[in-house]
Amino acid sequence: MTEKFRAFWLEESEGKVTGSIKEIGTEDLPQGEVLIRVRYSDVNYKDGLASIKEGRVVREYPFVPGIDLAGEVIASEDSRFAAGDQVLCTGYGLGVSHFGGYSEQARVPADWLIKLPQGLSAREAMILGTAGFTAGMSVEAILRAGITPDSGPVLVTGASGGVGSVAVAILAKLGFEVTASSGKEQEWELLKKLGAARTVSREEAQAPSKGPLGKGTWAAIVDPVGGAGTGERLKTIAYRGVLALSGLTGGGDFGTSVHPFILRGVTLAGIDSVQCPVPLRLDVWKKLAGEWKPDAVFEQAVHELTLEQLPDALSRILKGQAVGRQLVKVSEA
Repeated sequence: MTEKFRAFWLEESEGKVTGSIKEIGTEDLPQGEVLIRVRYSDVNYKDGLASIKEGRVVREYPFVPGIDLAGEVIASEDSRFAAGDQVLCTGYGLGVSHFGGYSEQARVPADWLIKLPQGLSAREAMILGTAGFTAGMSVEAILRAGITPDSGPVLVTGASGGVGSVAVAILAKLGFEVTASSGKEQEWELLKKLGAARTVSREEAQAPSKGPLGKGTWAAIVDPVGGAGTGERLKTIAYRGVLALSGLTGGGDFGTSVHPFILRGVTLAGIDSVQCPVPLRLDVWKKLAGEWKPDAVFEQAVHELTLEQLPDALSRILKGQAVGRQLVKVSEA
């Protein structure tokens, strides 16, 4: 008899998507070389979009969402992985076109997996998840451009969210003077505990400049928000500074001019965590487990959930009410 396990199951009826806990079996899982017992997942903005029809993330239902997972291998048809290996998966089609991490078991292509780096537990890996990995890639882009703590202060927008909170902690750990921008003033104290030297309002961080350039204040900006504010923030980057752009919670469009690029040599670095090349993916995760490990995030900004609590968590993140990282405990060890 096939073993049954729990999954958060999305179904569509009359144009509306609803989610519930359902018992399924391995025969219900999509194809893939590696079967995993999922221990932890998390909640990202894309997971919220996957839970609603108008989010346009998932095309076919029924579906199991969850763009991240960590756990151990049950069985593998690929020689790179063996039963008992601790693994994690973020990006690719997981939780978008392929059943994701909100299931006690998952079957995924071997090419999507990496072994859990030494120094990081499955729980810690999913406290970070795609949001933490995106923050790590943003920091990598800033460092690759030659920005150092001596270059000047760094701004992090959407700092109380998943990407922002991890970015604040990593940059502070590396010695940067971090200004954290958030529309949630009640979370400013938390941001200081994560390492922010200063906190500012969302409005202050994207205040319009009178001309094509504003005061060159920031050596770099981590921007997981996007939208109209991105264009204004570009005007405030210092000479040869970097804006690492990874999100669109503030909208998908922004306006700007060529002036920040041709007069100050500013770089707009696009951060894509989904199709990130494997060598860079391994390098960033290794650093997140080592010298960049944001211990302050693990101590200050984690909210642990069960599968049953997912509907409320997904709703919160879509409404912009989520703070820090929402960790999902999928199954017991």
